[in-house]
Amino acid sequence: MQAGAMFQERLMTVIVGPHISEKSTNMADANRQVVFKVRPDATRKEIRQAVELLFEVEVDRVTVVNVPGKAKRRGPSRGRRADWKKAYVRLASGHDIDFMGVE
Repeated sequence: MQAGAMFQERLMTVIVGPHISEKSTNMADANRQVVFKVRPDATRKEIRQAVELLFEVEVDRVTVVNVPGKAKRRGPSRGRRADWKKAYVRLASGHDIDFMGVE
């Protein structure tokens, strides 16, 4: 397998999915920002390239946040949710990603 093809394959797995919340919806409407859940080992450059490749848009800026997992308990047993990484992607003017598919 070529090195370029392997890199292309990695880019396809960088984005885990969109992070839909009230805050992310408001940011999408006001600031042209979209929030994604990404792989914990993903870099800003990889996230930028993955979004541009998958959604065919131009990315202006990427901000990354490591979200710590919450401690949970149910009765006497204790547990912890996994840590995860979140990426705020600001799109260039005139570009948009619509997850709902509403016309």
